[in-house]
This record gives sequence, structure tokens and C-alpha cells, in this order.
Amino acid sequence: MKILTIVGARPQFIKAAMVSRSLSQIKDLHEILVHTGQHYDEGMSEVFFKELKIPTPDYNLEVGSGMHGEQTGRMLEGLEKVIHNERPDWVVVHGDTNSTLAGTLAAAKLKVPVAHVEAGLRSFNRAMPEEINRLVADQLATLLFTPTDTAVQNLVQEGISGERVREVGDVMYDAVLHFGERALNESAVLERLQLEEKGYLLATIHRAENTDCPECLRAIAEALESVHRELSVVWPMHPRTNKALAEQALDPEVQIIDPVGYLDMQRLEQSAAVILTDSGGIQKEAFFHRVPCVTVRDETEWVELLESGWNRLAKPSDSSAIQQAVIQARSSTLPGNTNLPYGDGFAAEKIVDHLCTHG
Repeated sequence: MKILTIVGARPQFIKAAMVSRSLSQIKDLHEILVHTGQHYDEGMSEVFFKELKIPTPDYNLEVGSGMHGEQTGRMLEGLEKVIHNERPDWVVVHGDTNSTLAGTLAAAKLKVPVAHVEAGLRSFNRAMPEEINRLVADQLATLLFTPTDTAVQNLVQEGISGERVREVGDVMYDAVLHFGERALNESAVLERLQLEEKGYLLATIHRAENTDCPECLRAIAEALESVHRELSVVWPMHPRTNKALAEQALDPEVQIIDPVGYLDMQRLEQSAAVILTDSGGIQKEAFFHRVPCVTVRDETEWVELLESGWNRLAKPSDSSAIQQAVIQARSSTLPGNTNLPYGDGFAAEKIVDHLCTHG
């Protein structure tokens, strides 16, 4: 049996690491790993492969950055050739990036079954490129692996149900359980950055709706500067965000650092007093590490975290609202109920079992 896995961005590397690890345990199963090159530099890609012990990609399309249509088109062209040549039994895609969209389209047009890991998420905001990618991937996928019951219900509302849908849990939870102890023992990032346990706010901003919105990016930068006067702010800087700040001549007085690897990021999350982000994955990781989170967006796919009180939304264009949300997150009593439905830490094994059963 041959599985062709497509990755291109940091969250996908994490998910693929766990699924690939489970695939490697199956006799007579061969995985072909394709890296689209969506994230392509050392800080955004290579270090993740090394730390997570992901196999060296069999193919690297080296697509790089670009406008959505341009980037997706180059991916489609490359992936179509790879899928045609390899003729896999399954194509596995992860999450909601342009790599997900291109992989799904290429496989579907070549009549190869598609398995979508992390299916069923919805922000209900079609202005988000990621929402379009999710909708298309879920419509075309043969098997849809959902992380939560909410994701299952989203699919039911769209007429997608039955044998196609499998609630397996969240593979990112698998990863935190597997790598969390290593991060504690191996990462020296706190010492390197001279940070104290629970003495800083960790910030990550990368989504286009924030980086491409001058009003939003300015408000976020101003809020973080204000917070930094009371609580140290550490901001690993995504290349897109760095470029946008430079274009707007913004130079926030916080501790800005280069992107870090997975283990260093987990260590920073584990020890933060609060996390401020627009990342879907980091919202969940904050909860997995029991750290209060502020999400700088108008909505989130992970509604369970809002309902439980572990996460709160802050309007990206409102600096005061962001600051107030951080204050509330720091001062509020954390919920006692931590039993949220992200699975039992064996999502990857369940995914592999289903692929083998349907292979």
C-alpha cells in the first residue's frame, strides 16, 4: 500500500510527524512525502524536520511564496506530475493551507482518494483564504478525519456524514504529549532569551487578515508595546509579519526574535503567563499546556476553547480591546474543567487504522 502525504507549512509538519510515525509501524506500507515548499527556510521548515524526526521529503517542489493563485497554481502543476508518476492508494492532506487545497484538487482530478486530516473546522468567514481551502478540501475528500464533535456537526450541516467522516481526535494533541517532555528537558530557549517562568507574554501573528491590514497590525503592535511595560513580550516573528511591519515603518518596543523550532516553541508556550496569537494551532497548544490565550481575530474555529473560558477573542483593530483581553486572561481564575474533546492522544494511530481498512 502506498500513501502520498503532502505538507508545506509548519502546522502540517507537526501533524505529519505523528501520522508518519504511525505509518512507519505498518508492514508493507510505503509513505511518499511531498514538501510543496510553502514554508521553505531554515526557521520555518528545516528545523521542524530535524526536531520532529520527519523523513526527508521524497519530493520538494520549492514553490516558495507568492499570491494565492500563483502559489496554488505552481503547486498544482508539480503535485499533478508527482501523483501521476507515483500512483498512490491514498493522498493525505493536512489542515487548511494552499498546500492542502492544491493537493486535494490534484488528487481528485486524477481520481486518487483523498484523506483530509483536521477536517470539519469552520470560522464561517469566507473572507479567510483558509476557510475556502477547508470547504473545498472537505467537499472533495474521500475520508474526513475530524478532531472534535463540533467539526463533525459542521460537516453534517453541509450534508457530509456517514462512512466518510471519522472523529479521531487532534493529532496536535498527540504531538504535545509526545514531544512536551523533550521540550522541557532539551530546550534552553528561556535561558537564551533570559526569560523567567510565567514572566512573559508570548505573541505570534501571521494571518493575512492581520498582516495585510495596516489598522490591525498597528493596533496589535501598540497593544503589545503597552503590555510590555508591565509584562515582558516575546514575539517570534513570521517573515510575512516582519515584512508588513517594515512596510508600515512599525518598530514595536518588544522582544522580537526569529522563528524558533518546535521544541523551543513548546517550551515558550509551556512557561508563558499568557499567549496572544492568531494561529489556530497555538490556540490549542495553549490549552494543552494550560496557559490562558487571547486570540486576535473576530472568530475562531476552536469554539470549545471560548466556551470553556480558556481562550478569548480580541478585535484586531482595537488596541484597547486587545490590552483588556490580556489583563482579563492574566487575572481571571482558570476553569477547573480541562476535559475538552480533543481525543486521547492516539489520533494518528486511528487515522492509520482507517486508511489501512479502506485501502
